[in-house]
Amino acid sequence: MLITANEISTFLGGEVVGDPEVQVHAPSKIEEGKEGTISFLANPKYEPYAYSTEASILLVEKSFQPTQSISSTLIKVDDVYASIGLLLDKFKGAQDTSFQISSMAVISDSATFSDKVSIGEFTVIKEDVNIGDNTVIHAQVNIGRNCTIGQNCLIYPNVVIYPNAVIGNNCIIHAGAVIGSDGFGYSKDDAGKYTKIQHVGNVILEDDVEIGANTVIDRATMGSTIIRRGVKLDNLIQIAHNVELGEDTALAAQAGIAGSTKIGKGVMIGGQVGIAGHKEIADFVQIQGKSGVISSIKEVGKRLFGYPALDYKEFLRAFASMKKVPALIKRINALEKQLAEQKDQDKQENKSKE
Repeated sequence: MLITANEISTFLGGEVVGDPEVQVHAPSKIEEGKEGTISFLANPKYEPYAYSTEASILLVEKSFQPTQSISSTLIKVDDVYASIGLLLDKFKGAQDTSFQISSMAVISDSATFSDKVSIGEFTVIKEDVNIGDNTVIHAQVNIGRNCTIGQNCLIYPNVVIYPNAVIGNNCIIHAGAVIGSDGFGYSKDDAGKYTKIQHVGNVILEDDVEIGANTVIDRATMGSTIIRRGVKLDNLIQIAHNVELGEDTALAAQAGIAGSTKIGKGVMIGGQVGIAGHKEIADFVQIQGKSGVISSIKEVGKRLFGYPALDYKEFLRAFASMKKVPALIKRINALEKQLAEQKDQDKQENKSKE
């Protein structure tokens, strides 16, 4: 796809500074920009690259004032990150291929979908599956019986979707993700033997959800594990049975949420965070990476850090005090030594007086 600076500026609602007819065919990082590409400057620490990049077009904030000459044509916009997101969507859309159903896919006769669906090689689609228009399913995906997949979804290779799952519109599921596996539920008898508790519920992904690679979402014991609209999950995340994630909540890699926990909307959870089961987390809570949450959080917007997780500022104060402990111990030891020496000295003086 070739597109001019003027066309990009019109699309983004920006302002061209330089040659409005210069053309680009692909995006690039600012430090690796070549002729014919468009890059962006959003972080001030990358500004030096703005003066050396070979990118033909550079997206910048409207407030940007160069301190050196720049060879690139500038497009000034209100929000660089939002603009580059729109632009990447445009480039990706130009690369989309026509819809095709591979002859090597195994598809049940009772599955329903239109000719506006792509299904890749060696994908297996079981009975009574319904797939919405403009959905792309890559190779080696396994979709269990009675699943519903909405419109405009993108499912990457080796995804497994267990029976009865409901996937909304505009969802993205990355390679190796598993939707609807058994929850980790067992009963234990007096002899210590485990008996599996069957999970007969399902998983529901609402619209605009994105699931990272190798992330696993367990189906409910009964009822549904629910991922609400707009949730974004990174790679390698574990969501246990009967968990509910609120709208626009985001989890970074290797986070884990135990069974039946309810997470509010707009919550931000850092990497490797662990949250205990049967807890409730209020809306807009922020949990720093590697924290452990072992009790419910009722305060909206609270920020947490540490293990067990504390109020963010309280944790920083505690950590600052903890760093002073070695010096404090050293001072105490020195004082104890001084007192012991003084005691010995007093004893010697008392003996001499006798």
